[in-house]
Amino acid sequence: IGENRDMIAIKNKVKKIKSSNSTVLITGESGTGKELFARGIHMESDRKDSAFVAINCAAIPDTLLESELFGYGTLFLDEIGDMPLYLQSKLLRVLEEREITRLGSNDSIPVDIRVIAATNKDLELLIGEKMFREDLYYRLNVIPFQIPPLRDRKEDIKIITYYFTKKYSELFKKACNFHC
Repeated sequence: IGENRDMIAIKNKVKKIKSSNSTVLITGESGTGKELFARGIHMESDRKDSAFVAINCAAIPDTLLESELFGYGTLFLDEIGDMPLYLQSKLLRVLEEREITRLGSNDSIPVDIRVIAATNKDLELLIGEKMFREDLYYRLNVIPFQIPPLRDRKEDIKIITYYFTKKYSELFKKACNFHC
């Protein structure tokens, strides 16, 4: 949502890459709408009829990576900068090989997914601190998006206010007291 010049450029970039299966890395401050943006990419893509699965990487159990994550349409990995190093190497292997081996099995299973990752952290700084794998960063950063904070998009405040007022007025069956 927005008509800011930067947001229009980002929306145009989404239209150009919507049919791509390449990984996407969305960066921006907390509260900039990275997950909403990821959902928008998914809804514009050829995978829009497949599942969109959002995972918080700061709270992901080890076994979930092998057992549950893959085989969906779009996998959104939020807070990728908080993923533990040992899970980063597993994710890297999946992105490179496009297959998984479930726990307790020796059989490889091909996966057809699009990964969209997001973070509010400086991944290059984390690489320097040995907290994030450089090879995974480059694998994720194929199509980068930097979402500007709302304070830099003042012209979008009114549009976003109207959007949420209308949404929650309908949700709670309340009258909207101004132009919705």
